[in-house]
Amino acid sequence: MGRSRRTLPEELLLLALDPTTGTTAQPQSLDLGLAGAQLVELALAGRIAPDGDRIAVVMARPTGDPTLDSALELLRRRGSPVRAVHWIGGPRLGLRQTYLSHLERCGMVHAVAGQMCGVLPTTRYQATESVICREIRSRLDSAIRTGVPPDPRTAALAALAHAVGLGKHLYPGNEGRSSRSRLRDLIRHDPMGGLVAHAVMDVQNGVAAQPRRAPAAGGRPQSAVPMQSQPRQAPSRRDAMARVPAH
Repeated sequence: MGRSRRTLPEELLLLALDPTTGTTAQPQSLDLGLAGAQLVELALAGRIAPDGDRIAVVMARPTGDPTLDSALELLRRRGSPVRAVHWIGGPRLGLRQTYLSHLERCGMVHAVAGQMCGVLPTTRYQATESVICREIRSRLDSAIRTGVPPDPRTAALAALAHAVGLGKHLYPGNEGRSSRSRLRDLIRHDPMGGLVAHAVMDVQNGVAAQPRRAPAAGGRPQSAVPMQSQPRQAPSRRDAMARVPAH
């Protein structure tokens, strides 16, 4: 069965998983969020640290988590600090499916095979560890409801959830408007989470990876100069006919 404490990418993915349909909300931006969540998790583990708008490796020792260690090794091979927006905007093909498969092996989700349009095979995922899912959601709800500054992990999770657009999924409708606003405000409580969340939003908005100026106290770093984002690579015909992960 699953551990009582998950990594941030796993928690973000569980938040995005719809318990009724077995699909993930905001699948395209979620992929960016998972790459960003890896950075925050590595920072919490003391392996990397922010250097302005860049990410620097400060300890190359593996964490013991294969997926995180793969990201850490890629960062180490860069040889110099890399801009967060460059890292998050880089190719991350299969990252969501990697984490879904990992959660399935841990017993956190259950894969349900199906078909799209009666032709293409698809797989949906149903959460099986409802207690852990409720605990993750409860941390966000508590931070929103009480207004008490959350711990860095919860603050980073809130920042990433807002950045990938999960606010309307978690707190839908007009009745959830104030909760969505407070979710956005939690971004200021963790510097690393804020840096990564803003980088996720910048990639989505096609903002160039120019150096940011130091932010004012409690404020967002000044945005870089917008430019046309690089086109996404189209999936190959072989990939298109492969098993389609949950969206």
